[in-house]
Formats: sequence, structure tokens, C-alpha cells
Amino acid sequence: MDIQKLRADTPGCLQVTHLNNAGAALIPQAVIDVQRDYMNQEANYGGYETAAKFADELQTTYTRVARLINAQPSEIALVESATVAWGKAFFALDLQPGDRVATAMAEYASNYINYLQAQKTHGIKIEVVPNDKHGQLSLEALEQLLAEDKASEGKIKLISITHVPTNGGLVNPAEEVGKLAKKYGVLYLLDACQSVGQLPVDVQQIGCDMLSATGRKYLRAPRGTGFLYVSERILQDLEPKVLDLTSAKWTAKSAYEMRTDGVRFENYEYNRANRLGLSEAVQYALDLGMENIWQRIQQLGNLLRQRLVELPNVQVYDLGLVKGGIVSWGIEGIPAEFVVEKLREVQINTSLILESGTLLDMQERELPPLVRSSVHYYNTEEEIEKLCGELKKVILLYSRIEHV
Repeated sequence: MDIQKLRADTPGCLQVTHLNNAGAALIPQAVIDVQRDYMNQEANYGGYETAAKFADELQTTYTRVARLINAQPSEIALVESATVAWGKAFFALDLQPGDRVATAMAEYASNYINYLQAQKTHGIKIEVVPNDKHGQLSLEALEQLLAEDKASEGKIKLISITHVPTNGGLVNPAEEVGKLAKKYGVLYLLDACQSVGQLPVDVQQIGCDMLSATGRKYLRAPRGTGFLYVSERILQDLEPKVLDLTSAKWTAKSAYEMRTDGVRFENYEYNRANRLGLSEAVQYALDLGMENIWQRIQQLGNLLRQRLVELPNVQVYDLGLVKGGIVSWGIEGIPAEFVVEKLREVQINTSLILESGTLLDMQERELPPLVRSSVHYYNTEEEIEKLCGELKKVILLYSRIEHV
């Protein structure tokens, strides 16, 4: 990849050192142009009329997203966020009292809160699979849980894990989990919020039944975009909790028919300029090649980890056999909030990792709030050196404050 050209295509690179791509990546100019053009058209000619004019382009979004994850366009629902996508899938499942959901130690807060809600309202049980010695979900423990369940009650109805957790740097073994889900006949929901756009994601190889993703992170799409994949294997068995005249058709006084494709999970109203932005961002990633993107992100992530641990009192807290572009770290004796604030003052963007985001993992490891630096392919080695140089100043500054 021509990194300088990619940076020239990214206006934000002139303003900041952006190491918060796991929060929201910088948007390329091509995405901005598509959105701006649509909004101008809508402002001048009307919302409904512009939507009709761009009908083919809007429909192309399904094709591009499907190509990105090796699915069929009919298996894709385009929604406002990964949270909406995940929730639409989870709450469409017919979970009954006593049913069990297996999840991982590094599960994201939003997902786990919904398990707890389903526990309260539906009487389900939550089974947390421990980590292996590398800090990723233990495949051995998962299989033991599934085997014991099958031999007794057969109450595990869903495996639901996060592919790349919000902290910890690891990439969970999603494909191996998919093999176990198939072997034991259990549905599999994968939260790919941090992995789609960062690394190659192939739903056929992974074997998941459902997958949720966002646009704003590694795909470099606008905020307010996301998608849900539901395999045709189970699509017709799921009924969303909320329907409207897009997801279903009112056919008689007492009857309706749902869409037969992924659109059954959508609503009529959505931001069409954002959807076109998502489409352009997906195409941008496809043109670069996900293998190329993944290789570059891993290189930068590994370099960042190496440089951080060379600094005094800095510790990296990443886990897993495979590590991506999310780097979790802290400076002994210096609050993470102070570090993030001082870096932002010199236009270096990072973010905070709080216990509430991945409660089980953070409590298990007894971790304080940490700093998260997440790299993307348009970041440079020079930006990593700049970060480390500023951290030396932060360490010195805090030492002076403490001695006043």
C-alpha cells in the first residue's frame, strides 16, 4: 500500500495523530464526497426523490458488504450500529426459561448487559467459558461445556462471543468456535465490531449463524452505520421483535408477511447519506485488500507494543496467540485519565479502557483503567515514535506534579 497516498486521502491525518481507530477511525475523502453529494441532492430536490434517484447505489451496499464477509446480499441487514445489529439478532431468538448462553471472559459490556436482561425477563442462564493459558477463550473448556450439556439437558442454545474484544489486543479463535458450534448443533452469534475492516472475516470459514458489525471503526465509515449477517440456514426461523412496513407487509386485516431476506431486520427510516458512505468505505477496503490491511495493522501493533515496553514503568496488558491493532497499556503510578488528557492536548488521540467495558476480564486480571492505542494502516512508524516521545514528557510532568 502507498501509505502517503492513503494519508493524503485522509484529511484528518493533517490534524491529529489518530490512535483511536478502535473507537472511530478517520474517514477517507472518498466517503466524505459521497455523503456530501447525497446531502446536497437531498437538500435541493427532496428526500424521497433523492432516495429514488440513488436507489441502485443504495442497493449496491448489500452486495459490497456481502462480498466483504463472503455472504449473500440476501443475508445482510443494514442498520444504524453494531449494537442495533447484535440486539436484533439476539432478541429474535426464541430463548426459553432454563436455556443457556455460552460466552467468553472478554465479552463486551453491551452484550453482557443484554444477557443479564434476558436472564431477568426470560429466565436464561449465562455460562462464561474461561480463558486458556494465552488469555483467549479456551476451546477445550468450551467443548467440555458443550459435551456435558449435550449428554444431559441440551440447554445450551447459543454461543455468543466477541471476535476482537475492546481491550486486551487479542483475536479470539472464532473459526475453531464455529467448528464446535456445528459439531454440537448450537447457534453461534459473533460480535465482529472490532474485527470487520481490521482483518479478513469470512462467515463461511467461521461458520457463524449471525454476525454484527459497525462502520465507524476499522471500516472507516460514518458513525451511525452498521450491519447484521444472518445465515440463510436460520433466517426464516427468526422473527425480529419490531417490524414495520419495510420488514413486513400487511396482507389482510389480521395477517402480515415478513420479508424473506435480511431486510426483515431493518426499518423504513435510515440515513441514506450514511449508507452510501458505508458502501464507499467497504469498497475502499476491498480495493486495498483485507490481507494487506491486516498485515499492515499487525506490523504497526507489534511495533507499538515493542516501543511502549521500552519506556520506564510502562506495561502492556495484551493477551492472545494472535494480536491485532488494539494495544492496552498503562504507566505505573500515573492515572490513565491523565495520560489520555495530556496526549489529546498535543493532538494524539487515544482512549480509556474502564472496568465497566469488559468487567469480567478487568476484574479477573485486577486491572486499573488503562490507555488504549489502536492503530490502522494509515498510521506510520513516525507517529508511534511521536507517541513514545510525548509519553516521556508525560512521565516527567507527572513526576514534577507529584513532588510539588
